[in-house]
Amino acid sequence: MERADSDLPIVSVFDVCFSPQVILVQVNPGEAFTIRREDGQFQCITGPAQVPMMSPNGSVPPIYVPPGYVSQVCSPSLPVSRVCSPSLPVSRVCSPSLPVSRVCSPSLPVSRVCSPSLPVSRVCSPSLPVSRVYSHSPHGRPPPFVHRDERASKTYERLQKKLKERQGGERGGGGGQMKDSPPPSPQKSRGSPPSMDSIYNGVVGGGKGLEAELGQGQTSTTDNSATDTFFSNPEPRLIPSCVTLQVTDIQAKGAVLSWVAPSRAEGEGVSPSPEPLSYDVSISYSGKDGKYTSMYSGEQLSVTLEDLRPATDYHVRLCLRGSPSEAVAFTTRSCEPDPPGPPRKASGSKSSTLVLQWKAPCDNGSKIQNYTLQWDEGKGTGGFEQCYYGPQKQYRVTKLSPASRYSFRLAAKNDMGISEFSETVDLYTSCSVPSPPLPPELVKAGVTWLCLTWQRPSTSPKEDDIFYSLEMDEDEGYGFQPSYDGDELSCTVKNLHRSTKYKFRVAAYNTEGKSNPSQVAEFTTCPDRPGGPCRPVIRGSNSCILSLEPPKDNGGAEVTKYVVEISEGLSGVSWELAYSGPAMEHVCEGLKPGHSYQTRVYCMSEGGQSPLSETLQVQTPAVPPGQCQPPRVVGKPKAREVQLRWGPPCVGGGSPVSVYSVEVCGAGPQGSTGQEEVREVYQGSEVDCTVGSLLPGRTYSFRLRAANKAGYGPLSEHCEVTMGPGAPEPCKAPHITCKSPTVAVVSWEAPACNGGVISEYRVEWGAAQGTMQVCFSGASLTHEVKGLLPATNYFCRVQAVNVAGVGLFSEAVLCQTPPSVPAAVMARVVDVLDDLYGLPVASGGVAVGWEPPCDHGAEISSYLIDLGERQSISVGPVTKYIIQHLQPDTSYRIRIQALNNLGSGPFSHTFKLKTKPLPPQPPRLECTAFSHQTLRLKWGDGPAKATPSDALQYQLQTEDKRGRFVSLYRGPCHTHKVQRLNECTSYMFRIQAFNEAGQGPFSTVYTFTTPRSPPAPIKAPRVERVEDMSSVCEVSWEPLLPMKGDPIIYTVQSMMGNSEYKQVYKGSATSYQMPGLQPNSEYRFRVCGIRQCQDAPELSGPYSPTVTLSPQRSELSAGSVSSVGPRAGADPARPLTDEQWAALIIMLCAVISILIAFIIQYFVIK
Repeated sequence: MERADSDLPIVSVFDVCFSPQVILVQVNPGEAFTIRREDGQFQCITGPAQVPMMSPNGSVPPIYVPPGYVSQVCSPSLPVSRVCSPSLPVSRVCSPSLPVSRVCSPSLPVSRVCSPSLPVSRVCSPSLPVSRVYSHSPHGRPPPFVHRDERASKTYERLQKKLKERQGGERGGGGGQMKDSPPPSPQKSRGSPPSMDSIYNGVVGGGKGLEAELGQGQTSTTDNSATDTFFSNPEPRLIPSCVTLQVTDIQAKGAVLSWVAPSRAEGEGVSPSPEPLSYDVSISYSGKDGKYTSMYSGEQLSVTLEDLRPATDYHVRLCLRGSPSEAVAFTTRSCEPDPPGPPRKASGSKSSTLVLQWKAPCDNGSKIQNYTLQWDEGKGTGGFEQCYYGPQKQYRVTKLSPASRYSFRLAAKNDMGISEFSETVDLYTSCSVPSPPLPPELVKAGVTWLCLTWQRPSTSPKEDDIFYSLEMDEDEGYGFQPSYDGDELSCTVKNLHRSTKYKFRVAAYNTEGKSNPSQVAEFTTCPDRPGGPCRPVIRGSNSCILSLEPPKDNGGAEVTKYVVEISEGLSGVSWELAYSGPAMEHVCEGLKPGHSYQTRVYCMSEGGQSPLSETLQVQTPAVPPGQCQPPRVVGKPKAREVQLRWGPPCVGGGSPVSVYSVEVCGAGPQGSTGQEEVREVYQGSEVDCTVGSLLPGRTYSFRLRAANKAGYGPLSEHCEVTMGPGAPEPCKAPHITCKSPTVAVVSWEAPACNGGVISEYRVEWGAAQGTMQVCFSGASLTHEVKGLLPATNYFCRVQAVNVAGVGLFSEAVLCQTPPSVPAAVMARVVDVLDDLYGLPVASGGVAVGWEPPCDHGAEISSYLIDLGERQSISVGPVTKYIIQHLQPDTSYRIRIQALNNLGSGPFSHTFKLKTKPLPPQPPRLECTAFSHQTLRLKWGDGPAKATPSDALQYQLQTEDKRGRFVSLYRGPCHTHKVQRLNECTSYMFRIQAFNEAGQGPFSTVYTFTTPRSPPAPIKAPRVERVEDMSSVCEVSWEPLLPMKGDPIIYTVQSMMGNSEYKQVYKGSATSYQMPGLQPNSEYRFRVCGIRQCQDAPELSGPYSPTVTLSPQRSELSAGSVSSVGPRAGADPARPLTDEQWAALIIMLCAVISILIAFIIQYFVIK
């Protein structure tokens, strides 16, 4: 509901607006209104809500007020009266016919009743006289003062807190209603309904209202007079809700808020110096019901709000003595964006490129459209130039100098303007690859860590971002491994071993690359504090160190001497004195390696000798065994292996020998001084071995050494062994000389004999390496090979033999004999029917073919064909030739000779050839049968079918559309049926006969023409009786398409009973109505098509299937059998149709077959 006046604040619990029939009660937010329904139940309605109530007579219902209120009747004839209560809510009733009555209270809200048809009139109207009445509390109690004690104040605060939690629950739960929304549906109270005595104008509590809830600790004064009597210390009562807030001069980041001071109640002027009013202005940017923040507190009537957010919704309210006014909403304007942050360097920057990125600032209500990036171009003078303008949030600046400084700043722009520039940022381009830094230095060392530091490369500028990689080598074979990577100049390497030396080096790198590592620096970790005394530690092969510990109880005197005794073996029978003195450590020397000892100790002081300590067992470590005797040869040395044997060393070293090792040093032949590399030929636990892979006739030196768990002992003296003779060494490649195309001489050199005289040589010869055979065996160093083929490749190899065996073959040598005249020709007869050079062989000629002979290394230039008595024929380098102009059916003797540039080869063997006879003549071609699609042709005299082996065969050809003759048939038959032809078309044919003598000539061209085709058969016609005409039927059939322009007419035939068919219609129509049908008669109909040729007689097609028209049954007389049964009267027996006869015959045959099968099954098979 709108305010009646701007200078009168109104804070109401609920407003009641009524008409003559309907009263509308408006419940304000945070308040409750309780009513009784017709069923006697009470309903509590919380604000904000509007409750419509019916008035039977249009009058205002009585308003029940809590104790302290005064009920007053206002009439239009009386002036306006005012009822004031210092601590109770105000009820204001506005009626068009009644003056206004207001009850004012500064601490409780107001209840007003207004008419919806009239505007609200201000109660404090200057034109109406006002009278003030101060009421007293019931039972003569004076009204309480505003002053409350601490208990009452806490009670009041608790009630206010419960009220706010209730309002928050209603808003948060979504059950709260808006100010002008209708009230919720009536609901029953969860608890027991309160009695009417406990509800007083919507407040539960036995009629005491809020006064009862505030407690009994409040003090008040009572006015004994009835009129114009005041309290001793009255306070001015104000209505904060009547204050009107006005927001003016709204800017993007500020606004001006002003208001008018509320009026004071009459009678306040008695105070000589009224207390000035203090206003609290609070603002919320999270909605009307959000959290409010105090912005101003003072006595001024206007305030300027600053530091607001652009394009933001705000709600502002005014608080006067704890009572807030209605919130006023306003929205700040949009403006230019906030200054963006300075751009930063992103990844991808190099020595000549900078990649800049930035984040979008607050747009202040208008979307950012573009960014302006400026730079000083590296001049450092403070002047900036624009280098980018656009909507992107990154930019790549190129063509820059390495290791240079550039200054940048950024601004954002939207529809409202451009923002201020960001702070100037200095960015540096990277430099070239850094130079190697100095080696790292040690700052401090620990037991498991080392603190290292290094210096920045002196050649790198300060602006360059340099990172460092520290590498460490632990001497474990893995090399240098990275242990730190970063931009710091120091690093603490942890998790190291104590008292261990480590190697370090450092490398510098930037975006351009990585430098070489620095020089290696070595640092050692500190040793750890020693542990407690432990068992003796063996230091050598014949000594050990014993560490002694003082006794836990010295008996009150210091120990003066320690005595150590030692016993060899584990029996502990004999003990010897090893040490006596004050030292805490003793070295036992002269011990045997690999032996066990027992030690014990006792101490002595002024009090005497202490008991013996526990026995400590000591095992001395073993040492490598001593020198062995040289190995000896077993048996006689062979050519390539020798057997050796040896004995154990004299000194075992305290551990059994586990491995023997034999080394060999090979020498050259006897008398030579050449030495070979020493190699190990045996390693094992046995005392003998066989050494193989030796060379025969050579002298070798062998040495032996033994090993146990302590290691290998020294080598023995040399043992020289000369190997026995062996097979000869492989010969060198032989030398081959060709004396002629068929003779070659082979020579070779003698190889090393390996201690045995070579007795013979073996020469292998062959055309391939896998097929060589021995062609010579003897002591000579040459051999002559005969009977070779000219221009042929041969392989040869040589082998030497002595008393020790056969040596290896030499390398195979390839030899090629010189070329010669061609070899003899192998001729063959070519069949007469063969097609040589694309031409058939005539009957007066013969075709000869031959395989090309071996040319023996020289290409064949021609061939010579000898015909005996006739002159020889010379042909080129061909393998086929047709000899023509010979007598048909005549025999000839032929031989062939090949020639090349070296001469003529031998003739081939003589063979006989007979010329072909003359080919047969073509037969006469006739047409024996024809139709519109086929022609049956016949030629010659003979059976229609013949075997393919017949000597005489025929070839039938026809002319195609292109005028070429193509073959239709080829074979021995005398007839052929040509199919898939077109009607009324002429075709040309020719025939040819051929046999083994060759193909005869073609006959003359014969022309045969196919006749016209008859019409196609018509489907079965449809016969139906004409309605209302029992003696007329209609026969209809499907039409046929015209055939090559010739029209089609139809013929209809009918047959009554068993008579003959008669033609009843002939024409071009596709239906016919036949009159004059006789009752009780059966008719059959069939249709055929007739082709009307233009220059030929008509052609009739086949008839369609027969269709039967059954006779129409006549009605039977009364009392006769129903029409469904058989016809009345004795009709003559009808003969069976052809189809019925065929079905009957088939059934009889099937029955007979079944009977025969049954008889065979039971009488023959069984």
